[in-house]
Amino acid sequence: MRLNLLAGLLALAAAPAAAQPQPLPAPRLIVAISVDQFSADLFAEYRQYFTGGLRRLSRDGMVFPSGYQAHAATETCPGHATILTGARPGRAGIVANNWFDQGAARADKNIYCAEDERVPGSSSENYTVSPVHLRVPALGDLMRRADPGSRVVAIAGKDRAAVMMGGHNPNQRWWWGGRAFVSHAGNAEPAAVTRINERVAGLVARAGEPMAVPAVCESRSRAIAVSGRAGGAVGTGRFARAAGDRAAFRASPEFDAAILALAANLRDDMNLGEGQSTDLLAIGLSASDYVGHSFGTGGAEMCLQLLALDRALGDFFQELDRERIDYVVVLTADHGGLDLPERAREQAGGNAARVDPALGATRMGETLGRRLGLRGPVLLGDGAFGDMWVDQGLPARARARVLAEALRTYRAHPQVAAVFTRAEIVAAALPSGPPDGWTLIQRARASFDPLRSGDFYVVLKPRVTPIADTSRGYVATHGSPWDYDRRVPVLFWRRGMAGFEQPLAVETVDIMPSLAALIGLRLAPGSIDGRCLDLDAGPQTSCR
Repeated sequence: MRLNLLAGLLALAAAPAAAQPQPLPAPRLIVAISVDQFSADLFAEYRQYFTGGLRRLSRDGMVFPSGYQAHAATETCPGHATILTGARPGRAGIVANNWFDQGAARADKNIYCAEDERVPGSSSENYTVSPVHLRVPALGDLMRRADPGSRVVAIAGKDRAAVMMGGHNPNQRWWWGGRAFVSHAGNAEPAAVTRINERVAGLVARAGEPMAVPAVCESRSRAIAVSGRAGGAVGTGRFARAAGDRAAFRASPEFDAAILALAANLRDDMNLGEGQSTDLLAIGLSASDYVGHSFGTGGAEMCLQLLALDRALGDFFQELDRERIDYVVVLTADHGGLDLPERAREQAGGNAARVDPALGATRMGETLGRRLGLRGPVLLGDGAFGDMWVDQGLPARARARVLAEALRTYRAHPQVAAVFTRAEIVAAALPSGPPDGWTLIQRARASFDPLRSGDFYVVLKPRVTPIADTSRGYVATHGSPWDYDRRVPVLFWRRGMAGFEQPLAVETVDIMPSLAALIGLRLAPGSIDGRCLDLDAGPQTSCR
């Protein structure tokens, strides 16, 4: 027996080694999808119910359920900027949706992240869409520099999503302008855009029938009273829509379906993914964010939205399959979200609350001005948390008094977790290592830009919703440095690649270098914050 075993071992040793699997060639099309406000919590809650495109990604793909928008300002603009630049907000310069530039030439010092405030007559509400504030190149910019044959198309429900994912110089960039999909002034409208705009106009002109509630959504269909909200309770909405109601269209599954239809039509007309060069199709799906803001994340509305999104993504991927395109998909989110506090309190979330209106920058500035005997705005900010600026029009001594009193007042408030001064943030080391272990000030440091960040940064306590007034329609939001806003799924899929699940924390800035590696695009050392994720499940590596 021993001789037989020895002979067998020798035979195995003499056998030729099995052929090593060869790496796949570069894909012909990258499809990068951001689902606005698609938190890791929502992904975990609904994953078992997906049957379409999200099922394909979560069952057969490379799944990172603990992706992080690792910075503090978890808003739409900085979140979308991380995905295809590999840069955190402090490097990219996109520190928030809005910031205050008191040196701006115009009277409105509130600067929108995707505008060019140098345009005469512009304001933060009436602006020219531009990528001028994005300080780094996006993946599409680098692809076109390396290979002029590559084409880049960005389509989104929000202009800032199309700008930050499309980069500085895409071939096509389209976003929802309120009545139709629009682009930069002077851009000719392709036939695909005309077709979809005509279909959407016809759809919105007709009343929308309420959606049927499937069994999985029935337990989530329960009315939650929200004091002061126009329209009353939330939780049981089925997206019935009056004819011509564009706001209701935007906050419904119809919106994402329209965005995906435009993406499919433009891809088809431009033959993206059918040439010798790799093309990029960046898609920003915005409906989940509008649904989350308008109804919260825990009711029937979000349930219907995510199941409809799953089906629409499935149809979209099947269109690509029929064309036999070699494509890779990455799907993630720009940030997570927090459900409305009224529902949280009914579901054992006893410390959930709405923010004290006194913490808003305008109200706080008025309070400080009266207290210190100073005139003027005194304090500038875009709400009750995040970056705050002391009025530079005040004398230096008065500014110092305002800063000291503001710090004292905010830090004493029971809803405030921390306040960091500019000096404290600058002194903090740039964060490194897994993002789930970063401290609060490290999260703020990742969002800090010396030219755009404020004089101090306010962090509200967990589960404090920074919406005090619900009369304008929004009942829930995001933006905090807490993990319910930071954690998002990161999902990759490509035919021929073995799927796996990696529960350890990764960052959304890791997406760009991972895609660059798949197409052999070299990145300059030190030019990004992310790292390449090895998407090969075996001993080989995709990070070549």
